[in-house]
Amino acid sequence: MKNLIIRYLTNVSENMGKLWIWALIFLLFAGFSTVSAQQKVADESGTFFLKDMQEIVLLNHPVIKQAGLLSKGAQARVIQSLGNFDPAIMASFSRKLFGGTEYYNHWNSELKVPLWLAGADLKVGYDRNVGVYNNPETRTSNTGLSAIGLSVPLGQGFLIDARRSTLRQAKIMVGYAEAEKVAQINTVWLTAIKDYWTWYFKAQQHQFMIEGVFLAEKRFKALREQVILGDKPPIDSVEASITVQDRRVQLQKAEVELNNSRLLLSNHLWNSEGEPMELPTKAKPENDGKNLQITNIPQLDSLVLVAAEVHPQVLKMRSEQAKLGVEEQYRRELLKPKLNLKGSFLAGRRDFGYVPDGYDFRLANYKVGIDFSFPLFLREERGKLREVRIQQAEVAYGLQQTGREIQTGVVTAFNELKAYQGQLELQTRNLASQQILVKGESQKFELGESNLFLINTRETKLIDMQIKRAEFFSDFQKAIAEVYYRAGKKIVY
Repeated sequence: MKNLIIRYLTNVSENMGKLWIWALIFLLFAGFSTVSAQQKVADESGTFFLKDMQEIVLLNHPVIKQAGLLSKGAQARVIQSLGNFDPAIMASFSRKLFGGTEYYNHWNSELKVPLWLAGADLKVGYDRNVGVYNNPETRTSNTGLSAIGLSVPLGQGFLIDARRSTLRQAKIMVGYAEAEKVAQINTVWLTAIKDYWTWYFKAQQHQFMIEGVFLAEKRFKALREQVILGDKPPIDSVEASITVQDRRVQLQKAEVELNNSRLLLSNHLWNSEGEPMELPTKAKPENDGKNLQITNIPQLDSLVLVAAEVHPQVLKMRSEQAKLGVEEQYRRELLKPKLNLKGSFLAGRRDFGYVPDGYDFRLANYKVGIDFSFPLFLREERGKLREVRIQQAEVAYGLQQTGREIQTGVVTAFNELKAYQGQLELQTRNLASQQILVKGESQKFELGESNLFLINTRETKLIDMQIKRAEFFSDFQKAIAEVYYRAGKKIVY
């Protein structure tokens, strides 16, 4: 269907222009690729691979979309902190006229540009203060008075001030938000993987029970005919009937468990519009497990090294350490006395576009000032600095303990993985031996050298071993995901 549409559009392009028509073709391909992941779930038959679920979950899951907002929120706080460095324009006007006399006419304006270097502020202003009753200190000529100057903190605030501290901490918390985002995504994906392999196990269990019921019914029908012919005693048909009924009961239980596992897995499936999706009843997991290989086994040493460097919890605590480091630097800066130097060049005009020849800075018009303050005991500042250092020690100790717990968690999960691997390999060999026993017992039963109880026992044992192997394989795949999760790595299939 897609090829026919493309061929049609290509023919039309000869008369209508090729540029926009190829754009339509591109959108057509994009549309098909967008819905491809949805079709794999919407189809009423076929295999639902873990890679298909990975695509759907990582793109559409609400919690993962919610985790993506963490980084955006952190970036928004950075922009908010940059607002402390925004230039600001301030202006005021006031005038008093009474009895025909202009008491005063005040116009004051200023452009303030915060500078990153040394916490200084660049100021450009224009004042016009005229009238009969004016303070001689602020009185200007009718043309006004313009000024350009700097305000520089020589003591407290020279190396770092509140606005630079806030901005640095906001940038550090972007890394914290990224680590938290990864942690939430890994948690959601781990849960989805475990639910997928639970569904796989329940599907395998259900399939083996169907095969068991089929074999029991087949044997019951054969025995019933032999009983009618007098070749077998009636008691054999009764025993075969009991076996059929017992396996049917187990099959019903397996059907309920399969349906529940399918519903649980469907909790992770959402389409691009944010609507929940249901896993079709005819969908099946990757395959029957007989040909699935034991792959993706990680190396323990590399996992431990990776966990120590990139685990989200470690990255979050390191970001917290860096943030407290900036806070400590700022608090130490507050122990210095406040010594602010302010100075401005003045001109009796509205701009600085004209500088007379031979301008003598010694005779320049200027305005300077110095502000100084210093609390004698510094108890508030010393107390806050001590509090920050205590928080740094808490985070450092917590980082040591967290690193140890992460390492232990990785080793524990890896040991469980190796145990499941050994159990799976052993169960596979035992299952092959049991199949030989069942086959041999069936041949003996057909020759009349065995009895119904013995073959039912061996066959039931075979079904139980098949189910147990499927459970081991499911647990093994979950263990692989758990190892990567404990190491803080993304689980990729």
